[in-house]
Amino acid sequence: MQRIDDDSRRARQPFVRRRFARPAVLVPLVSAALAGVLLTTVTTAGHTPAETPSASATLQRIATAAMASDTIRVRDDQFVYVRSLDRSNTGSFTGPIKLGAPHTEEHWSAQASRPLRITGWLRSSGKDAIMPGQLIPVDATEPVPPGAARPTYRWLASLPTDPDALLARLRKEARPVEGESTDQAVFSLIGDLISGTVMPPATAAAFYRAAAKLPGVREIPDAVDAAGRHGIAITLDDTGFATRYEWIFDRKTLALLGSRFYITDPDRGITTETLAGTSAVMETAVVDRKGEVPVRAAAR
Repeated sequence: MQRIDDDSRRARQPFVRRRFARPAVLVPLVSAALAGVLLTTVTTAGHTPAETPSASATLQRIATAAMASDTIRVRDDQFVYVRSLDRSNTGSFTGPIKLGAPHTEEHWSAQASRPLRITGWLRSSGKDAIMPGQLIPVDATEPVPPGAARPTYRWLASLPTDPDALLARLRKEARPVEGESTDQAVFSLIGDLISGTVMPPATAAAFYRAAAKLPGVREIPDAVDAAGRHGIAITLDDTGFATRYEWIFDRKTLALLGSRFYITDPDRGITTETLAGTSAVMETAVVDRKGEVPVRAAAR
């Protein structure tokens, strides 16, 4: 029942993309466990990633690959569709992390330029999915305009593509919570934006180049998403905060694969980093109606 209540509350929030294993509101050390309920995971083994000095260079290569990708136009009356594979923490709020079975989640985010109460729709399927098969509206208590909390294609296209200017803009948009640095909040915000939307290639490239300027970013040579795909990961260390996020990219194409999320919570007996969430982005497309599935996804 706690999980159902939690999902219902999540469905009433603005449609902030949390597929990148970032909860809608980050939490400091004592309550970091709550974020795991909204997130996904593969294993609870401790994690000590190998450190390399090449994160900035890798992000520049990822930016170059993003710049060369095809441009997809999105109209205001359309929806961005994202299908992902997730594994969720099904344990209690105060108990140890307990991993559920992999399940599919589909999201339709509205692209209208006007403020919206219903900002998108979601549907889960598979074992351990919450309210499986139901198309659930994501609504807010007040209309939400396009912006960081509801990143439409038009809003993303309006952002500066100079990495310094974009980083300055993101520092204003980010909302750090208690114990979280501004850099960590910016890193997590970029993760939200790149994982659940369609944007111009120049905007995507600018996000990666802006991330390369954040102190503490580093590369992890091998990371695995929720679908079992291996790739390289980019993370940012913030020793004063209880959470850490990884962006996972294909080694050859440098396309985004998914994400992982770690927590440390001594109050719950978690004294080393524990994998508390993972996700795999399986398909991103543009559709004309909520609930519409791209042809390739429908054939699966």
